[in-house]
Amino acid sequence: MTGSKERDRRRARDRFERQRQLQLERRRKLQKRWGIGLAVVVVLGLIGGLTAAFVGGGSKPTASASASPSASASASASSSATATTAAVTEPATHCTYSTSGISGTTVKASLPPTTPNYKATYTATINTNLGPIDINLLNSKATCTVNSFVHLAQTGFWNSTQCHRVSDSSGLYMLQCGDPTAKASQTLSCSSTTLGSGGPGYQFDDENLTGATYNAGTVAMANGGPNTNGSQFFLVFQSSTLSPSYTPFGTITSGLDILQKVAKAGTSCTFSGAGGGVPKDKVIINSVTIKQA
Repeated sequence: MTGSKERDRRRARDRFERQRQLQLERRRKLQKRWGIGLAVVVVLGLIGGLTAAFVGGGSKPTASASASPSASASASASSSATATTAAVTEPATHCTYSTSGISGTTVKASLPPTTPNYKATYTATINTNLGPIDINLLNSKATCTVNSFVHLAQTGFWNSTQCHRVSDSSGLYMLQCGDPTAKASQTLSCSSTTLGSGGPGYQFDDENLTGATYNAGTVAMANGGPNTNGSQFFLVFQSSTLSPSYTPFGTITSGLDILQKVAKAGTSCTFSGAGGGVPKDKVIINSVTIKQA
């Protein structure tokens, strides 16, 4: 009898552990796919019954509660509130881009140089079908991130892709771009299992997180958790409250009105459990050009 009870307890523990692992795996997949502020919105959801979003927050830029896509655009509800900052004194003189531990859908790019031009001043123009978006890149504050962005732009990595996610609710005000699988010719679907998961086949560490805020005009990296940056990034068109978990690497100098119009047009569908949806007004990246001073 005692042996039977022990077996029952062991089976119950095993069932619980399997369920817990399945739940964690689902959260990890959401984290990798949507990368920005998922946990922030989980917190908001617990408070106000809201659903998840990639970049969460309020109307004023403050470093908000719990840390945690793509980015994009992509963090899980089980993540802790602390995202570690890479132990690098900026501007960095050496960068590491890792090809191990990559998940999601990759469109393999060549690796950026490990020795960045940390003294350079860069500007970028995202040339879209709706007009140009000009950005000052923060090379002295996020050197390795800018080094990657410049490299991907110069190799045409984002050419003929589209920004796959926009959000204009629940304090989440951003357009997410950079998923190479979101081809310009496609009609994107919110039910896609791969949309928002694309990357360049490498990842790199966070930078510039200390005291980071996400004012209107901020350009920052989407991620799937600490130190998992790839090719997805987001452009903030209205100040958002986010935990300092997403590397800010640029400031929009013109084109903010384009983002605001896209947000106002709304979405063609909404993402379940992620926040926002596919922009109704398609935003196609024709090319990204870089100027160096």
